[in-house]
Amino acid sequence: MAASAFSNSLMSSPSLSSHSSLSHRPSGILSLSRSQISLPAFRSHPLATTLKKKINPSHFTTYCSLDADKDPSEDIPIESRYAAFPTVMDINQIREILPHRFPFLLVDRVIEYNPGVSAVAIKNVTINDNFFPGHFPERPIMPGVLMVEAMAQVGGLVMLQPEVGGSRENFFFAGIDKVRFRKPVVAGDTLVMRMTLIKLQKRFGIAKMEGKAYVGGEVVCEGEFLMATGTT
Repeated sequence: MAASAFSNSLMSSPSLSSHSSLSHRPSGILSLSRSQISLPAFRSHPLATTLKKKINPSHFTTYCSLDADKDPSEDIPIESRYAAFPTVMDINQIREILPHRFPFLLVDRVIEYNPGVSAVAIKNVTINDNFFPGHFPERPIMPGVLMVEAMAQVGGLVMLQPEVGGSRENFFFAGIDKVRFRKPVVAGDTLVMRMTLIKLQKRFGIAKMEGKAYVGGEVVCEGEFLMATGTT
């Protein structure tokens, strides 16, 4: 009954009234010849031609994982994902300014430098540092006093400049204030230290500096430092 009703509705349709024949298959399924139905114009083009017009192969992006399309940087090998710290001053240049030597030179590289104003330097904390066997044997943690000393050495790089009036012969670490240790620093960390000159009193040979040390972008130590630039 459904096939007969559909056949009658097609026969009464104005678009098919001019065609002479409709045929039924023995199974009762309505069959129409190609000449009886006008197809849309785009169907007369091969599928491949249509796809070429609508899709530009150069716009395809291939991802190696299901989530990579959300963050394409994840496809970059991890060893190539992070840039190295820049070198504004290497260890040899640091040794020309600071009087410290092994085992007490605690600055490995300067990555930003404004003479007489500020400096940012790094200390690579490794298990081979001579203080780890005793601090502590079962849990290697960098001593807080050595973090303060390392930051003071970065302050020395700022202050030991002719325009500031300091020199290797008359520069001393005079005092610390408001020092706080926020997190432990362990073997494998890179300690990033920023020292900034706040006040300089050349008459009294005193410089006040602000220091902050970071690991992974988080503050691990901070405080205020006094540097003496006069003779004793």
